[in-house]
Amino acid sequence: MSRVTPGTWRHPGETAPVWPGRTWPLGASYDAEATNFAVRAPEATGVWVCLFDDDGGVGTETRHPLTEVSLGIWHGAIPGVAAGTRYGYRADGPWAPEMGLRFNVDKLLLDPYARAISGDLAYDRSIFGFDVRSPGRRSHLDSAAYVPKGVVVHDPGFDWGDDRRPYTRWRDTVIYELHVKGMTALHDRVPEHLRGTYAGLATPAVIDYLLDLGVTAVELLPVQQFTSEPHVLRRGMANYWGYNTIGFFAPHGGYSSAGDRGGQVREFREMVRAFHAAGLEVILDVVYNHTAEGDVRGPTLSFRGLDDRGFYHRVDHRAPGDPFEDMYWDITGCGNTVNTSDPFALRLVLDSLRYWTSQMHVDGFRFDLASALSRSGHAVDMASPLMIAIGQDPTLRHVKLIAEPWDVSADGYRVGEFPPPWVEWNDQYRDTVRDFWRGHTNGIRTVATRLAGSSDLYADDGRSPYASVNFVTAHDGFTLRDLVSYEDKHNDANGEGNQDGSYLNRSQNFGVEGETDDAEIAALRRRTAANLLVTLCLSNGVPMITAGDERGRTQGGNNNPYVQDNQTSWIDWRPDDAWLDVYEITKAALRLRREHPALRQRHWFEGRPTIVGGRKDLIWVHPEGREMTGDDWADNELSVVGMLVTGDPLRSPGPRGEQQWDSSFLIWLNAEPDAVKVTMPSGVWTRDGEVVVSTCPQHPVGTDVSPGESLTLDGRTVVVVRER
Repeated sequence: MSRVTPGTWRHPGETAPVWPGRTWPLGASYDAEATNFAVRAPEATGVWVCLFDDDGGVGTETRHPLTEVSLGIWHGAIPGVAAGTRYGYRADGPWAPEMGLRFNVDKLLLDPYARAISGDLAYDRSIFGFDVRSPGRRSHLDSAAYVPKGVVVHDPGFDWGDDRRPYTRWRDTVIYELHVKGMTALHDRVPEHLRGTYAGLATPAVIDYLLDLGVTAVELLPVQQFTSEPHVLRRGMANYWGYNTIGFFAPHGGYSSAGDRGGQVREFREMVRAFHAAGLEVILDVVYNHTAEGDVRGPTLSFRGLDDRGFYHRVDHRAPGDPFEDMYWDITGCGNTVNTSDPFALRLVLDSLRYWTSQMHVDGFRFDLASALSRSGHAVDMASPLMIAIGQDPTLRHVKLIAEPWDVSADGYRVGEFPPPWVEWNDQYRDTVRDFWRGHTNGIRTVATRLAGSSDLYADDGRSPYASVNFVTAHDGFTLRDLVSYEDKHNDANGEGNQDGSYLNRSQNFGVEGETDDAEIAALRRRTAANLLVTLCLSNGVPMITAGDERGRTQGGNNNPYVQDNQTSWIDWRPDDAWLDVYEITKAALRLRREHPALRQRHWFEGRPTIVGGRKDLIWVHPEGREMTGDDWADNELSVVGMLVTGDPLRSPGPRGEQQWDSSFLIWLNAEPDAVKVTMPSGVWTRDGEVVVSTCPQHPVGTDVSPGESLTLDGRTVVVVRER
């Protein structure tokens, strides 16, 4: 543990240029008299605060040694530091990589608690702590000109006005996953100077669109400050998605129209306030599982130069008493894994989460590779320090918590295992629904389970159907349009020889790879895309739509465009090539879901009446119009089914204990390539009905349907009938 021997005064009346300050809060705390700096570097022998003026370029650096250290936290207050000043740290200490000690005073380090960050990472040999020509030696090249810097933020109090969190119930939630820049970079109704920014997202053009579509929450791809990987920079590219975090408290400066000297903090808050005013929640996709420093061959930007040994997991294959072995444990696929079993790494994650909820008013988080975080030592543990801490926190336990329930390790796949109040991305829903609509399922047994909320995954531990976040696409992988247009990935533009991205896409192209002028194929693709979205919107659980899917956004078959900060990834808002018919069907399905609680139920379907003498709450209907039998469920050739959801009454009582009555719906799903005749049930369907959502040209919206009537469903279609 670091310690400092107090110095000796040279003469009476002398004043120390750096005041003692305090150990808390960590980071830079502005005050008109003196700004306090506190950073943890427990094994360092010396730490300096480095202030940069604005004298062009990098600016002139002034170093201030911190002379106080308490329990590994170096601290001091520096008088006269102006708000907006850029700063960083330098830490000296042992250069002993074999012991997990990589101190290098020639590397400028970002404050892990910086609330705003200025500049970006540029590729240069100096960003590495080691000599790239002799990796065992410490580099003596100074990195200050090539690395981002923290910003001293003066926050006198943002006027939140009457801002209120929407607190949308999970069963009422519809998530829209979007990229801050990609959403508005090409939007003609967003002022040009605001495109690609937080302010651009907050414009009426965007908010009105989201409300018209019918979503209730936006899930923003990473907005905590991130950098590009060195190998990406060497290719002349940049990390577009942002899953490479380096500043866990700072809104990404590149998305700010107000500059990166603190204006990004205010602009982000203004965006959140605008979303809340419209009744929309803001969920952040957060990447706490690894950092932008990569493996031991990566750059020294922050944590590696302050507490490399404590912050990053090591492989543990030592016998008791064996010496330390410096081998990173990588279960993220990104070179390092944050060790949330370490008390101060855990503290940083929790402090960051609390900051974004309390100071930035966000409504929830989606945790990237959550299994990597839910570890006690090296074992997945749903009672790990982080999981317990979040569950006990009076603020965090009441925000939306979404797990990506896997990492890249063999034991990291944990779908269905995260405890309440967590919900999960359900990739089994994605795979099953994709396979169903391309004719690759063995019957409809698993399909039915997924449509009804995936009780096999979530019912056994007391969770509700909304524990399943259902999706058919996400940011990584094909867009919906590409899912029905390409069978192979086309990632050459990424510069990795088309070796990146998944080979297993569960996609189909209907005979032509990529775009086509064949009108019949184009219509079939649109209809299949609409089928996928209607299925998603009307399944039990929480639907998540990837931005642009509802209007036919394409990435040209690229299923891993993480470096495509261009029109490949941005939403094209022109109507010319948009699938606006798919948009209208998606909007209609979401409106139906919103207006009818029968289609977003809190309780599991039980297959029994909700009232004495009534109908079952859920009835699976065979194409012949009868209830499915055991033999039908065992029929591996069956790919047509009706899902009859009854609302007379719902099993769940209303807020004052009252019975809730709603319409009943029969959702016909035909995944056969050819037309199929189905019969409306007569025993459990006693009144006339009306088609309310349809992808079948023979049965458009408004078509009357009677009990016992036969309907011919075109190949690959959905028809939703509401009982009158």
